[in-house]
Amino acid sequence: MRFEIMRLDETGAAIDSTVVDATSVNRIVQQAAAIGQRLYIRPAEAAS
Repeated sequence: MRFEIMRLDETGAAIDSTVVDATSVNRIVQQAAAIGQRLYIRPAEAAS
């Protein structure tokens, strides 16, 4: 399964986004938590 991860600024606006596989989500979340970064994570849309 793939997920879209968006980095958010202090107002909650998306700064950028990336699509990653499930195994990468944990690493990205841990890195963001270490520096106090806010993320929005959702399942990525399947390619048609």
